[in-house]
Amino acid sequence: MFEEKRVPDRQVRAMQTETTVRVYLACPPAVADDALGKQDLGRVGAVWLTPSFRLAAHLSGNGSEPGRERVLAVDLTREGFERALREHVEWVPERDLDHSPLNFQAIRIRSELPGAWVTAVADVTPVVRDVAGLLATDRLHLAVKLVPHEPPYEPG
Repeated sequence: MFEEKRVPDRQVRAMQTETTVRVYLACPPAVADDALGKQDLGRVGAVWLTPSFRLAAHLSGNGSEPGRERVLAVDLTREGFERALREHVEWVPERDLDHSPLNFQAIRIRSELPGAWVTAVADVTPVVRDVAGLLATDRLHLAVKLVPHEPPYEPG
């Protein structure tokens, strides 16, 4: 009759343009301030990143987890993202907005992110906290409007 379209068990989903792919970093305030000021993750060293906004919100405890109080959106060149995918990755359950695990997995990437890969750094902590606040007051219909669209990643 009709076939149900199922999400693959493992799928890289990301906010993306023709030239960039967005990843998220949950980090301490000092790291966030430095990265925002320099528009680079320069001396941070190897960090765990994810292209999933929902997973980043979960991992940061909505910006309240000690050492992960801030959530940065880091736009990478597609080449940089591809190289990062070849470094060290792990698959973890994707999360819905209330942080419940879903039946498919999202990717986490461990990388040092050379400055040449980074095209922009923005603080999305307020958005993460706004989503949590809306969910806490049963306004899911408004919370979902704040979450970025993250279609399946198509390598260039």
